[in-house]
Amino acid sequence: MPQNLPNFSGSVRLKYVKLGYQYLVNHILTFLLIPIMLGVVVEILRLGPDELLSIWRSLHFDTIQVLCSSFLIIFIATVYFMSKPRSIYLVEYTCYKPPINFRVPFSTFMEHSRLILKDNPKSVDFQMRILERSGLGEETCLPPAIHYIPPTPTMESARGEAEIVIFSAIDDLMQKTGIKPKDIDVLIVNCSLFSPTPSLSAMIVNKYKLRSNIKSYNLSGMGCSAGLISIDLARDLLQVHPNSYALVISTEIITPNYYQGSERAMLLPNCLFRMGSAAILLSNKSRDSRRAKYKLVHVVRTHKGSDDKAYKCVFEQEDPQGKVGINLSKDLMVIAGEALKSNITTIGPLVLPASEQLLFLFTLIGRKIFNPKWKPYIPDFKQAFDHFCIHAGGRAVIDELQKNLQLSAEHVEASRMTLHRFGNTSSSSLWYELSYIEAKGRMKKGDRVWQIAFGSGFKCNSAVWKCNRTIKSPTDGPWKDCIQRYPVHIPEIIKL
Repeated sequence: MPQNLPNFSGSVRLKYVKLGYQYLVNHILTFLLIPIMLGVVVEILRLGPDELLSIWRSLHFDTIQVLCSSFLIIFIATVYFMSKPRSIYLVEYTCYKPPINFRVPFSTFMEHSRLILKDNPKSVDFQMRILERSGLGEETCLPPAIHYIPPTPTMESARGEAEIVIFSAIDDLMQKTGIKPKDIDVLIVNCSLFSPTPSLSAMIVNKYKLRSNIKSYNLSGMGCSAGLISIDLARDLLQVHPNSYALVISTEIITPNYYQGSERAMLLPNCLFRMGSAAILLSNKSRDSRRAKYKLVHVVRTHKGSDDKAYKCVFEQEDPQGKVGINLSKDLMVIAGEALKSNITTIGPLVLPASEQLLFLFTLIGRKIFNPKWKPYIPDFKQAFDHFCIHAGGRAVIDELQKNLQLSAEHVEASRMTLHRFGNTSSSSLWYELSYIEAKGRMKKGDRVWQIAFGSGFKCNSAVWKCNRTIKSPTDGPWKDCIQRYPVHIPEIIKL
């Protein structure tokens, strides 16, 4: 025997012990059933042919018993399949890509700000500091009306922007899927700040001459998380209307909401929000199970509107000069953290493997019984999901979620690059992020995707998708001419 034994505590890495524990707990049923099955097989092999034949002959089959048993099995199977929720498939989706002449480089944005706010240089400097730290790139876009000096936020201009972003996304979707307007059974449009009469959903019905019995919905005032609310509504409708298609449009119209005042809290959206739109085709038809990209697994919604601070942290109002804008509270990140905590507490038991749930439970019991100062265990959501689409609301939002959920740089890459290339496109940003992951060729069959978004009210909503088939890198889409340049390094501060 050697005199000095190796230091096992130093040579064995705890992460491998944790991985072994997770694998054991998650496959506990397999480990329990395999020995039982092996024992049964061994016992059968030990019996001779004569013994097996005698056992078979000793069994008595009564016709009535066989018929009753068969009827019971068929009845139970029928009840099970009839009560089972319909599978909801994401057949295809498209994202609007603005033309190059809509781009607003930093120099152009600041030049326009100096001209519009020439009597308030402090507000110009404030916008410049925000833009330097925003995480946005030089290629984000604003609608034509905002390019004028001063901007012309008329109703006509706003309708023009809506027609551009919505119709372009729908046209691309119909071209990719081959679906015709008469095939659409449900139409849902979400746009938070622009709610004209007739509604945006009516505008789409008129443009594409949709059926007169279409089930049409227009969601407004629900913030950046309204895209997942639309998915939830479409899921509920598809559960009660068999053999149907649902078209979901997620967008935000920037034209009428460009703030021209001097309140700092209301100038922030000018620096972050950019134009964008997404069109999503959902189906409950079994024949779409093969061609569909994703299957919807869960939607979890959290609403903190009962708390006054949460209700007013993103608030549309007039400033002292009577100019309307969106006021972003200083408590926004704290409130978002509380909403996130509630949301992941709800979604955790639905998606986390047994090993993570047991670790969380043991830590919780230990803190309650033994020592309240024990550090709480944060579940490892990387065990449940392969890809993360975090709403690109701003650099601080992505940083906080990466820190709290202990995600790697690659996990939040899609969110950061979407913010850099397209800016905050509100409810449609999640689909630009999903498109980024596909463009990188990272989406494989069986992968699980977690979309999570925040919205005024205050809301935190999540959707979980399972990849239905391996998706090849598309040759079209919003990233087709720039995906090779990404990911890019985004410095903490870009000096303007």
